[in-house]
Amino acid sequence: MLSKYNIDSIEQAKKICDDKGIDVINIVKSIQPICFENACWAYIVGSAIAITKGCSAASDAAEIIGEGLQAFCIPGSVADDRKVGIGHGKLGAMLLREETKCFAFLAGHESFAAAEGAIGIAKSANKVRKEPLRVILNGLGKDAAQIISRVNGFTYVQTAFDYYTGKLEIVREIQYSKGERSKVKCYGADDVREGVAIMHYEGVDVSITGNSTNPTRFQHPVAGIYKKECYESGKKYFSVASGGGTGRTLHPDNMAAGPASYGMTDTMGRMHSDAQFAGSSSVPAHVEMMGFLGMGNNPMVGATVAVAVAVEEAMKSVNKKG
Repeated sequence: MLSKYNIDSIEQAKKICDDKGIDVINIVKSIQPICFENACWAYIVGSAIAITKGCSAASDAAEIIGEGLQAFCIPGSVADDRKVGIGHGKLGAMLLREETKCFAFLAGHESFAAAEGAIGIAKSANKVRKEPLRVILNGLGKDAAQIISRVNGFTYVQTAFDYYTGKLEIVREIQYSKGERSKVKCYGADDVREGVAIMHYEGVDVSITGNSTNPTRFQHPVAGIYKKECYESGKKYFSVASGGGTGRTLHPDNMAAGPASYGMTDTMGRMHSDAQFAGSSSVPAHVEMMGFLGMGNNPMVGATVAVAVAVEEAMKSVNKKG
């Protein structure tokens, strides 16, 4: 991969980034501090290639960064088979393009990985977009949504779903901070129907599912039903399924599947997704087990956007000086 662009080593790739004033390691670790070193080096390689190719738009840089990530996939692995690096690059590019208005983390509110990814995107994407990207979290449980909002400084949106009319009512909004974090809206649904209604209310264009908690009970059904309803109404919706891959045999819904099976989360993801990642939405070690990098899939989305934006800013700065 490096030789194709006349880069001799990953150390030289780092120097290319350093010379442009891009501290890739700091950007990546600021999004998920527990990520592994190989994640930082993969982003360094991707960034160096984007710089070498002269990418001046963050959306283009994101796609090239995806190629760098793909180069770190172990041949024959689940991650290699699914072209997860390329998928991350394409998703990052979509979030940086104006056609995408709203991005949702569809979560079981199982971890702070969705929050890490959302913060990374909210901080970065709007630096280069003309119209700000709306970022939401949509998960199961109103208490969980409020707690995550308070801890991370998001805006909690309390909703009430009318099961007779199918209409969603906004009860109140609580803003837990000022600045970029407050622009992330966090919803908690009581069930799948309310979750789908939230997707329609926000007009979600792109989403990514989390897999750790409630995957078969909430986020995969929400994505699948919303996908069908978008298709029926002629709306474009890009669905990303995060993870699965080993059978998730510790999960109650997958216990009967056995270690030789991909498990139910993977199966449901294949039913609705336009792209499927490999491994956990949050745990670096599990993503690496899939033959990829040591970084959760959700934080990786934030890192791809953040690094791509840094490349655009550095290239524009050079062009101005030139």
